[in-house]
Amino acid sequence: MKPNRLTRLALLTAVALIMFVVEQQLPPLAPIPGIKLGLANAVTLYVLRTGRARDAALVLAARIILGNLVCGTVAAMFYAAGGGLCAFAVMALLRQAVPQTWVLGVLGALGHSLGQMAVAVAITDTPALLVWLPVMLLASMAAGAFTGLCVTALLRRLRQ
Repeated sequence: MKPNRLTRLALLTAVALIMFVVEQQLPPLAPIPGIKLGLANAVTLYVLRTGRARDAALVLAARIILGNLVCGTVAAMFYAAGGGLCAFAVMALLRQAVPQTWVLGVLGALGHSLGQMAVAVAITDTPALLVWLPVMLLASMAAGAFTGLCVTALLRRLRQ
């Protein structure tokens, strides 16, 4: 890996980590576990829009591992990995087909909630958790639109 690319990915990983840690300090948005803005996911979306999918996967993996080592638990790492990998897969597969970044953010957030819920049901062996899925999907749509619009604004600003 070239030094410039490595440095860029390291800086973006640091930004994602800072966003993750700051968001962990905020009070919960809802009484349902797992509902949050997902601000660090904006970095993954940014890297997908400006670079290689492989680079976005590296930033995502580093953020999940380091972020949960800093302020999470092993169980939280499983939830983050399940959700993050599903979100990444959706966004990476659809990034060429979906020109609007905010729409890609919504789709990624929906994938994140589905992955996170799948992990929750698998770990707890409690299919009744699926009762919360519609609420999580609605919250994901709002959070994904927000992060997608933030990335859209950032990309516009950087083009100027």
